[in-house]
Parts: sequence; structure tokens; C-alpha cells
Amino acid sequence: MDRHSRRRRVARRATSFALAALAVIASAARVAAHAGGVRGATRETVTVPTWLFLATGGAVVGASFLLASAVTDRAYIRRIDGWGRALPGAGRVARLLARGGGIAALAITIVAGLFGPTTAADSATVLIVWVGWWAVFVLSAYLLGNAWPTVDPFRAVARTLPSLDRPYPERLGSWPAVAGLLALVFLEVVTPMADDPRLLTALVLGYLGISVAGSVVFGVDDWFGHADPVSRLLDAYGRVAPVTHTDDGLRLRLPGMGLTDAAWIDGRDDVGFVVAVVFVTTYDGFVGTGAWADIARPLVGAGVPALAVYLAAMLVGYGLFLALYLASARAARRTADTYLAPGVLARRFAPSLLAIAAGYHLAHNLATALSLSPTLAVVLSSPLSPPANVPALLVPDWIGAVGIAAVLAGHLLAVWVAHAVAYDLFPDRLQAIRSQYGVTVAMVAYTMASLWIVSRPGGA
Repeated sequence: MDRHSRRRRVARRATSFALAALAVIASAARVAAHAGGVRGATRETVTVPTWLFLATGGAVVGASFLLASAVTDRAYIRRIDGWGRALPGAGRVARLLARGGGIAALAITIVAGLFGPTTAADSATVLIVWVGWWAVFVLSAYLLGNAWPTVDPFRAVARTLPSLDRPYPERLGSWPAVAGLLALVFLEVVTPMADDPRLLTALVLGYLGISVAGSVVFGVDDWFGHADPVSRLLDAYGRVAPVTHTDDGLRLRLPGMGLTDAAWIDGRDDVGFVVAVVFVTTYDGFVGTGAWADIARPLVGAGVPALAVYLAAMLVGYGLFLALYLASARAARRTADTYLAPGVLARRFAPSLLAIAAGYHLAHNLATALSLSPTLAVVLSSPLSPPANVPALLVPDWIGAVGIAAVLAGHLLAVWVAHAVAYDLFPDRLQAIRSQYGVTVAMVAYTMASLWIVSRPGGA
């Protein structure tokens, strides 16, 4: 049997195993929606043993690695990576309307939060932030393309003010965005802002103040390009999308192919931000599980402040996620037997993790986006005094299977992106395959951790 026949045989076996594993997982569970304080959706736990659910999820990632390893034609990989078609631009009028819509949404959020209903279900503030922005708009960033630079009302307000244009400290890099993203998720977890329109409005005003202050000191482009967590988050998700902005206008590409270009990853700070994007979804789900309650309750009962317990969990958890990924980069250097530094490998492989984060976001928020979009539309018609009865779409049960498919699709896409990056980095085919061992192990670990959280009551 020649080498190509063996590769085809391995590919067929890996494909069959991956499809069987997908069938097991798809029949095992449904992922529930999660959108901050809009937590009314029901969820179901897995109906098969947890160990089988987790092992199957990890096996899917491993099998997809074997499947990708059978594709060794560099020209074919480059064709997939470079495929694209030009699209007509949005036009000046569309951009102005988008910017105006963003400013109007911010104004309604603040006014409704200060003077509108105080219940989350009737509050335009809560619905705009958690449904309109976090569920629908963020979802559109990786499914369609990132329009946030045009829509962003914080950036629009900042551009109206003069700036000192002081140089942005290079040593800070993306670390302020990392701290900001962790802080936003921490506040969402430990405060009732998702259920309290007044408190949520205070956060929005505080965020606006920080954005304006940073832009006045460092300039709009430097602040929103480096330190602003929301802009960095949506820029990262936008690289998963099939539509991207280029100097020549919009361009259609295959989903995830924007992740093979790591030119925007300059150092460990950018790697840290990518890992933070993956981690915050895991943390948000974990602290809602019974397992976390069993850990936190004795500590709080012993006199440790609850805020300190949650903060420690966030910092330790993020540190573990980052350490695991950096260890995978060091392992890649050893297994590939290369002179490339671990930092270089960490930067090149990091964008592949964003496909995982996008898959989890879709799984956690698709039901919310579908169910509460009609509610948002009705409440926006009269944000200060919405109707007594607002509609909500009854989401069919099969949406849960779509969520599971999104989780696995994100991991499969991440494996392919890492495969394409490896073949771009290394001239030897065996070296390229070996370089992926470490990051594949990290992906399996992330997969099993997240699927375990999904399998716990309250973990979605």
C-alpha cells in the first residue's frame, strides 16, 4: 500500500469515527441559552453518562486532527485559505445609518435605564444590551462580519472630542483589553446588573466615560485599537466571519480563514486576549453550576468574602487557561524539533482558538436571540412604557442540537486553522503535523472542560 493510499484510509476511518461521535453528542444534550439577566430559558442535562459525553467530545477533536493530517497538499491548503470573492461595499448612506443606529441605541439604553421600567423583562436597557447587542450583534460579528467600528456609539462620541494624542504605552499592549474583558464578565456574574436596569445603565455610563477619557488621552484609534475590550472582542470574532473589510471594500471568504493570518497578534498580550475570549465563556458557565456552589459555599461560610472567592476563581482559572496554552506552544517546539521560539508558535496558533469561542457563544446565545428578538422589537416601540404583555418566540427543541453542532463545528474549524498555520510555518510535512500535537491537546482539554459545564445543571 503506497503512502497516498494509507492517508486516504486514515482519512476515511477518521471521518467515520468523527461522524459517529457527532451522532452520540447530538443525541446526548441540548445547550441552553444564556444572555446575562435574561435567564428564563429552560435547559436539559445530558441523558448519557457524563464520562461518555466528555470522552466523545474530546475524541471528535482528536479525530478531526487525524482527518486534517491526511490533507498534506500545500497548494490545496493555500487555495482554501486564499479563496475569496469581491463584494459590493456598504456605501456612505448605509454607514451613516449604521452609525446613527448605534448612537440611537445608546441613547435609548441610557434614557430607558434611568426613566423606564425597573423589571428586566420590560426594560429596553436590559433587552438592548443582552439581546440586541450580546446575543444578536455579537453573533452577527462571526457569522456575517464585524460592523462594530461603524456602529460603535462609544467611538462616535469620542470622535467629537479633542485629543491630547499622547503615545500609547507599548508595554501595555492589549493587557488593558484583557483586564477590561475579565472585569466586565466578573461584574456580570457578581452583580445583579443583568436584572437591574438602573445598575446596568450606570455600567454603560461608566464604560462611556472610560472610553472618552482613554480616547482624549491617547487618541481614538490607539484606544479602541488596543485597550477597548469590546472593540477587541468584536474584531477577534470578526476574523471568524466569511465577510471581511479590505482596502478594496468587502470580500467574501471561507469561514475561519481570517484566523490563518496572525499579523494582528504582536506579542504575548494579544495571545492573552485570545485566551481570555475563550476563558470568559467557560467561567460564566462554571460559576452557575452546582459544582461551583459546592466549592464556594464552604469558603463563604468560613468568612471569606464572596467577591474574593469569585475573583480568585476568575484569576486562577484564567491563569490556568493561559498556562495550558503557553505549555502547548512549548510542546509544539519540542515535538516539531524547530528553532522557532515558543512565543512565535503561541502567536501563530492562537487565532485558531477564536473558532472555539465563536462556537460556544453561538451555542449559548442562539436560543436567546431567536426567542427574545420579538420582545426587543415590541419594547423598542415604547421603551419608557412598554405594553403589559410582550411577545416571546417559542424556540423549538431542535435548536439545542444546533447549539451542540456549533460547539463541535467551532472545534473542528479550529483544528483546520491550526493545520493550515502549521503548513505555512514548516517546510517539512511531518514537522508540520507534529507541531500541532500540543495545541490539539489544549483544544481537547478546552472541549472537555466546556462540555462538562454544559452537562451540569445551570452551566449553560
